[in-house]
Amino acid sequence: MGEADAKKVGFFKGVKSEFKKIIWPNKKTIMKQTYVVVVIALILGGIIAAIDASFQFVIFDLILGNL
Repeated sequence: MGEADAKKVGFFKGVKSEFKKIIWPNKKTIMKQTYVVVVIALILGGIIAAIDASFQFVIFDLILGNL
């Protein structure tokens, strides 16, 4: 086994030891965080859609409509 193989083995042993330190969230926490992400995504999507619709109105109806 060469030096490169020894470095790879050492790397994966380090990864394994770091994964043991992780405190994984429970199902309730995951569901709560997922709900928050979905709600925020829907709110931001609505805001972006409203801004897009207002720009569309301003550009096409008010500016280009008078040509």
